[in-house]
Amino acid sequence: MGEKVSADRFDLGDRQQYRAKLHECLRALRTLLDEGRFDRPRDLVGLEVELSLAGADGSPRMVNEAVLERMASRDFQSELGKFTLELNMPPRRLTGRVFDDLAEELRIAFGYADRTAAEYGAHAVPIGILPTITAGELVPGNLSPADRYTLLNDQILAARGEAITVDLAGAEHLTASFDSIAPESACTAVQFHLQLTPERFPGVWNAAQAVAAAQIAVGANSPFVFGRELWQESRPPFFLQSTDSRPPELAAQGARPRTWFGERWIDSVQCLFEENVRYFPALLPICSEERPADVLAAGGIPGLHELVLHNGTVYRWNRPVYQVTDGVPHLRVENRVLPTGPTVTDMVANAAFYYGLVRALAEQPDPVWRRLPFEAAERNFHAACRHGIESLLIWPRGGRHGVAEVPAARLVADELLPLAAAGLDAWGVAPADRDRCLEVIEGRCRRRVTGAGWQTGVYHRAVDGGADRATALAGMVKRYCELARSDEPVHTWPLDP
Repeated sequence: MGEKVSADRFDLGDRQQYRAKLHECLRALRTLLDEGRFDRPRDLVGLEVELSLAGADGSPRMVNEAVLERMASRDFQSELGKFTLELNMPPRRLTGRVFDDLAEELRIAFGYADRTAAEYGAHAVPIGILPTITAGELVPGNLSPADRYTLLNDQILAARGEAITVDLAGAEHLTASFDSIAPESACTAVQFHLQLTPERFPGVWNAAQAVAAAQIAVGANSPFVFGRELWQESRPPFFLQSTDSRPPELAAQGARPRTWFGERWIDSVQCLFEENVRYFPALLPICSEERPADVLAAGGIPGLHELVLHNGTVYRWNRPVYQVTDGVPHLRVENRVLPTGPTVTDMVANAAFYYGLVRALAEQPDPVWRRLPFEAAERNFHAACRHGIESLLIWPRGGRHGVAEVPAARLVADELLPLAAAGLDAWGVAPADRDRCLEVIEGRCRRRVTGAGWQTGVYHRAVDGGADRATALAGMVKRYCELARSDEPVHTWPLDP
């Protein structure tokens, strides 16, 4: 939700007016789709990466304002917490040596951020959730001072009407209460964007939903929250609870959380925007001066500002994005599944795996979503978050409607990696780029090692050697930072604490 917003308060009529504007936006979107006004196929991809800032002792450093001011780079911006940064990579064609080029640019950007952060006693850490952060550090005073964060916090708390409660049970059990959405700031992620025509959008979104579990299984990197060992990828359930605007009674009735996997396969992009409007009350009912119908009548392209703002407050793991660039509208799938890290090499490999796989699956004559129940895809997602690379995933087997549980590492290595390779070939990615990236994923499957597995392995070795929890976590984070700078993929990291 990167839009700049400002408002002092909302009165009783604001939401009604905003709802009306949302429906105007939906009608305008339908017109744009019917008239074929969207950008031509361009095979463009983009990347956003969120980073944590931590001191030499592994604890968070609340210095993002100073670091950003010092950097003076338009590529970096603030995130929700004062100890986080966001890097936005410019879009590029998905062809040739794209991943090699992307990796080089990321290394340069991360190096710059790390050197600048060092001037303020911090390091830039590519990790899903910083294991050393404490509940006491996640308070309103440590939210970045931007109108959109303040308003979002106030509106979620007002809708909920009570403190936010986090209750997660994994290897250990965590319970905590907060009077703000500050806990969400602990979650850092990498987001993959893929620009699509309206015709290709449904197939790619369905494919992205189907493989979200496989992404998590091989990319888990958030096993600790507040020093407690929970799930292999704790970020999704923790994020869901940290942003939950529902009081317990509405949750018990089955009201949908704003952090949402979804509930069905789609046949058009409009379905997703309509669901967001139908199911979720406005958190930020801020109306623009634009009248979408008038803009269309004058031959222009509306920004659909209300729909874009509202869409940014519904946290789908695969989010639809509408944007106008140089007067031409386009659509993107924003894949928000994976945590940050552990290295540039790992994240670029994750990107190649995702982009290749969704291309191949979307173009199958009998696509996976016609053979896999949507409920199974959602169960897979939660299983992968909990168990990571050791999870069992439901996948089509045998006849038209046959499915079976398959070990995630075997599914990825035997079936999904060849599909990803074929998809990258279809995009026109250079074979050397393709092979280098997918070999990283294959290595994780072969060794059964992800970022989460490395973190927990090092932590337990330290504890078994006599270290207390705080010392073991701090030592693990320090070692993690050292190895992340080497840019060697995580499955090759030594387990020495």
